[in-house]
Amino acid sequence: MFLKELTKDRLITITYYQNGSLQTCKGRVCNLDLHQQTLFLKDEQQKVFFIRLADIKEIH
Repeated sequence: MFLKELTKDRLITITYYQNGSLQTCKGRVCNLDLHQQTLFLKDEQQKVFFIRLADIKEIH
């Protein structure tokens, strides 16, 4: 499964929609909650981003 690959300790870039606009964030996955369908991404400055899986457009 590709979701299992997200939890590996490596940098990823996620392009997602937030309030109707396209955002990009680069960091490491710190939590993946399949029940709530959310992903928590921590960037280099240790800031945590909360992203809904349905809002993700692209992962690279």
